[in-house]
Amino acid sequence: MYQHQEYQGGPISLPVGKVACIGRNYLDHIEEMKSVVSESPLLFLKPKAALCDMTTPLSIPTDQGECHNELEVAVLLKHPLCKATEDDVLAAIWGIGVGLDLTLRDVQRNLKAQGQPWERAKSFDLSCPVSGFVPIASFDDLQDLHFTLEINGEVRQSGHTAMMLHKIVPLIAHMSQTFTLDAGDVVLTGTPKGVGPLLAGDTIKATLHDKITINTKVFR
Repeated sequence: MYQHQEYQGGPISLPVGKVACIGRNYLDHIEEMKSVVSESPLLFLKPKAALCDMTTPLSIPTDQGECHNELEVAVLLKHPLCKATEDDVLAAIWGIGVGLDLTLRDVQRNLKAQGQPWERAKSFDLSCPVSGFVPIASFDDLQDLHFTLEINGEVRQSGHTAMMLHKIVPLIAHMSQTFTLDAGDVVLTGTPKGVGPLLAGDTIKATLHDKITINTKVFR
């Protein structure tokens, strides 16, 4: 059973909520996917059953085509937000971590071709492994964070939050204009270029700035 944790492994006394996500928030990823820049933030949700601990071996579907990595900066909220200001958002953030938005890419392509929503590709159980969270006070600037993903010892994704099209705090404020964010919700803030298939036996190293290093693997 998933429980939010701080980066040193201790439990965080917040409920487990939904995951609010943005698509197409890095231009290099938009270009690699041959997509277009959205006029407004492209939002979607994952249910709480998507959340799991990134430090344990990752379970991915094996019968629905390729499952791709999408490493993202993750934000844990400690207070609800509804039609929030940016000051409200800053006061509501518990901490920062990293998360994988696991994506069934073949399923997503088929859904896009039919003009259908992406939930079948994005919102399956265990589709959002997350790290522990570092308290917000440990960060001077949320738009100056570097994060990386290595697969089998080779860097596959390297991102910097300065390159976001929609910055973290304004993005969360924007989300709260559309739907209420609850205490214990996690916000995924978009992925840079370098998405690709994960395979059984792959070793994974995910880092966030000088704060977090996760070593895990894909067991199926």
